Amino acid sequence: MKIETKRLLLRPFTAADGEDLYSYLSDPEVVRFEPYDVFTKADAEKEAARRAGDPNFFAVVLKKTGHVIGNLYFAPSEYEKYEFGYVLSRAYWKNGYATEAADALLRDAFAQKKLHRVEAYCHPDNVNSWHLLERLGFKREAHLRRDIWFRKDEAGAPIWQDTYIYGLLEEDLGK
Repeated sequence: MKIETKRLLLRPFTAADGEDLYSYLSDPEVVRFEPYDVFTKADAEKEAARRAGDPNFFAVVLKKTGHVIGNLYFAPSEYEKYEFGYVLSRAYWKNGYATEAADALLRDAFAQKKLHRVEAYCHPDNVNSWHLLERLGFKREAHLRRDIWFRKDEAGAPIWQDTYIYGLLEEDLGK
């Protein structure tokens, strides 16, 4: 499946996307709130090949250069719901690309699929992320306190973190 916007192309990943994936997933600031650490070049090559076979990942391609500048995650879950996520290269933050890509995917999904709701999760400190969700029409529905951990401290104890849960229904799009 491909979706085209004014400036972007959303398409499945290919194994050849490793270099572009590395360009943004190797940036500590980009992966700061992700459940994984920065990628090595070898990690990115492997991940591009894996994502090429995963229909839940979409490469966000800047049409004028042909480079992958980020990715969207859109995966089905129970009760006709989908989980939504995104990562964008820091070089392209604050230019409306994430909003443009996410809006196009969400509108297409509600039009083409039988889905009831979309959920997204973000760290409360990731202000840019929850501002994006709210621009798209998502509603903050919960603040879970110390509900998840991705890393451990020097002593091996989990570093617990909070999570915001956002929900989107079709009638919320663009509001």
